[in-house]
This record gives sequence, C-alpha cells and structure tokens, in this order.
Amino acid sequence: MATPIRKVLDISHHNTVTDWNAVAAAGIVGIIHKATEGTGYTDPTYLPRCAPAMRAGLMWGAYHFAHGGESIQGQVDRFLSVVGVDSATAYCLDWEDNPSGPTMTAAEAKQFITLLEAQIGEGRCVIYSGNTAKEKISGNDPFFGARRLWLAQYGTSPTCQASWDDYWLWQYSDGNVGPGPHGCPGVTGDVDTNSWDGTDDELRSEWSGAEQVPVPPVVDVAQVDITIAASGPVTITINGQEIDLAPS
Repeated sequence: MATPIRKVLDISHHNTVTDWNAVAAAGIVGIIHKATEGTGYTDPTYLPRCAPAMRAGLMWGAYHFAHGGESIQGQVDRFLSVVGVDSATAYCLDWEDNPSGPTMTAAEAKQFITLLEAQIGEGRCVIYSGNTAKEKISGNDPFFGARRLWLAQYGTSPTCQASWDDYWLWQYSDGNVGPGPHGCPGVTGDVDTNSWDGTDDELRSEWSGAEQVPVPPVVDVAQVDITIAASGPVTITINGQEIDLAPS
C-alpha cells in the first residue's frame, strides 16, 4: 500500500485559483498546467497563471492533451507556440483516453515525443498516463521506459506498465475519487493531486529534466573589436561615456 505525499497539483481552466501563496504554504512544490489540446485549443488561463505561480516560489510545468488522428507535428507546434522552449519548464504529454475523438496510439505518442524532444532536449518529455499506456504499449518498450512516467491511478496500490520500473509522479486523486489528501488551500473545488516520494529539493532538481548548463565565469575586462563603416563623424557611448570617432 502506498501513502500519498501531496506535492504537485495539475490544473486547467476548470480550476479556480484564489491564492498562489496559500498553495505554496500548503507544501505544494510544483504546478503542471494544461497548455494545449490537439491542434486547435489553447487553455486561456495557462499564460496568465504562469508568472504569479512562479512568484509564489512554485515550479512550473505544462501539459498537452493528446488527440489521435490529428497532425502530430501540428500538435507539437501548437504546444510549443504557447509554452516556448526553456530549461525550467516540465514538458508533459497527457496521454489518456480522448472523450471527444480518437485516442493517440503508441506510435503517435512516440512521434509526438520525438518531435517535441528535438526542440526541448532528448529525454525531457514526461509521459502522463494510466490505463491508456497499459492498453496501448505492448510489453516492455525501452523508448517509453527511458522517459519519466507520471502515473494516473486512483488507488493505494499504483502499478506501472511493463516499460517502467517505477513512476516519477503519481496522480492519486482527482480531488474526489482516490485516497486523500484531497483538494488544496488556494484552489477551490476538486483538483488533481499528485504524490512525490522524495524531498522537495530532489523534486526541484529533477523538475525540468534539462541538463544544467554551466554558468560562465564573470570577468572584469572584456575586449571587443568593432568595425564601423560611416561617411561622417560617429559618436558611441561606452559605460555612459561618449566617444567621438572621425572617419579614417
């Protein structure tokens, strides 16, 4: 039996957020927000909520709700046109049964992930799924197993599809079905809640899946060579000091 440790919320325009600071004070470390769906839908609350959540100290993630039978490149383009590419965001494919049309196949999911990771970096796409992955993936598929699984299973005995030894995040409740704790201060009504087994610092360090880029050392002096082509006198300003240059 697994005991949920609520650390991440995933939300969309269906949820009303009243106080991001209250969300953070409740022990939440990260938010994964719906950004897009298929090739034609953008969640109107995604962008307005990003900065306020981050100002409250919350990690930020985005998910795309997958549609089968639609252009995969078009879905990737739609997703990135809203989310952009950076090293801090958690990028997630929401691969579940589509109530309004075809569900994405395993081949389509692979194509989406491959095209997305060509832009954001290999291995960064988190796969959100539950029964869909278990039904669509045949056996142990190393392609899927090489990515982090965000498991959706509303019970106390979460089990992964054979491609994964363990899940990264576990969505244990939709705020109604599944074990507690349910809901969260700062968000009204039912909200999807997710468990993380490690420390808060570990979650923050793994959040985006991006490799850390070394920060270059700060130097006191920099030499810059500039060639200016002009027919008359030129004035340039360096550190607030104006310098007049005459044509040579």
